[in-house]
Amino acid sequence: MKVSIITVVYNGAEFVRDCIESILNQTYPDIEYIVVDGKSTDGTVDIVQSYGKRIAQFVSEPDKGLYDAMNKGIRLATGEVIGLLNADDFYRHNRVIENMVATLKRTDSDAAYGDMIYVDRTNVQKIKRYWRSGWYTENAFLWGWMPGHLSFFAKRSMYEQYGLFRLDLKSAADYELMLRFIHKNKVKLAYMDEVTIVMRMGGVSNSSVKNRLEANQSDRIAWQLNGLKPYFFTFWLKPLRKISQYVTKPPKRPD
Repeated sequence: MKVSIITVVYNGAEFVRDCIESILNQTYPDIEYIVVDGKSTDGTVDIVQSYGKRIAQFVSEPDKGLYDAMNKGIRLATGEVIGLLNADDFYRHNRVIENMVATLKRTDSDAAYGDMIYVDRTNVQKIKRYWRSGWYTENAFLWGWMPGHLSFFAKRSMYEQYGLFRLDLKSAADYELMLRFIHKNKVKLAYMDEVTIVMRMGGVSNSSVKNRLEANQSDRIAWQLNGLKPYFFTFWLKPLRKISQYVTKPPKRPD
């Protein structure tokens, strides 16, 4: 089973090498690694090119943002399974892809997801937040549940059948895609009960009231676009679920 991993990056020279190494050091032997760059000017291109043919496909050109770049990578992918890993982030250990493939095969699933941790941007040993996705139950999205986006691996056929990321939803594009795949179209889903992704703190934040209200509105649009009807409290349970992520501690990293 060939796996395509896509990294999108723009001016990510500070951390992109960590991301690349975490993918190239995976134990799984059949990985197609694709990097989509938004025409970086900070040395990112030189870093990526220094890996030569170990990176199967490299594109560097202007894009319309993160999700447009992800869509480019998905269209280029030839693997049976597709995963996404942003340039600031990395896999927690070198058997993540091996374990993911084993999970898909064992459960005969269309997609799999795991847990994530958020760490200090410069001190990755300092854990700030633990996103334990937990086991999926039908209609869990109505209760504010969603898996961590970067921990989500899906067969390429799911993208071909149900579509790519929408570019009109800003930071809610990942939520809408998983809502569409999982809740609306009921892809067969498997849970990897382990931390798969390490994310550096940063990026788009929903910490302010203004940002939370904007995210709330985007979430509502995601349901409307899919012809789905949420509960009146669905959009408020989603951010409330995050509170426990700041107090729960993750399991130790496997040796």
